[in-house]
Amino acid sequence: MARITCEDCLEKVGKQNRFKLIHLTVQRVKQHRQGEPFLVDGKNKEIVMTLREIAAGKVNFDNIKNLPDTAENAKPSDEDENDSLLVLP
Repeated sequence: MARITCEDCLEKVGKQNRFKLIHLTVQRVKQHRQGEPFLVDGKNKEIVMTLREIAAGKVNFDNIKNLPDTAENAKPSDEDENDSLLVLP
């Protein structure tokens, strides 16, 4: 896949539901920031790699909780309390 588009990801999470796509993407980016490896090959930024995972069907709402998550073992920080705001690079 040369380019990733929102439309590719929307096909996996439900057409015309960008909110669901954003919610799923944020959850997965948080897992990556806790040290989880990407499930697809590439050398892009974490947001693009996460969208690639979703478009490939490797990350979805059914398996997001079952994917390895080191956040459970991580010490809670002040950022965790305000997880409604996620600033992406």
